[in-house]
Amino acid sequence: MISLINLKKNLIVALLILTLAFVEIATNSQIAIADTAATSATATPAEVFSTNCAGCHINGGNIIRRGKNLQQKALKKYGMDSIANISNLVTNGKGIMPAYKARLSEQQIIEVSAYVLLQAETDWK
Repeated sequence: MISLINLKKNLIVALLILTLAFVEIATNSQIAIADTAATSATATPAEVFSTNCAGCHINGGNIIRRGKNLQQKALKKYGMDSIANISNLVTNGKGIMPAYKARLSEQQIIEVSAYVLLQAETDWK
């Protein structure tokens, strides 16, 4: 049985971790927005991903919701195993994932979507 003191300690630790995660996301989002303005049309899909997506999806993971990562199994599970579906999600966002239609060109979105699928096939190596 968990004592009340241990429960409080666990809750404090969990809140601290969540606070740090949100600070990191907010910081990376602001950096990504600033960097996106400098992202040219000649940026590679890997560079676009690194600038705009890796803050939450480093190495195909997900720092917010572990199960909703960019691994092949998860992409298939959630119907995100096509360029069209990933592009739609990146363009319009969903839930806590923001929309990137104002930050990236349609071509960049398609290319980064294809990049995600390719990386998932190679297990992000």
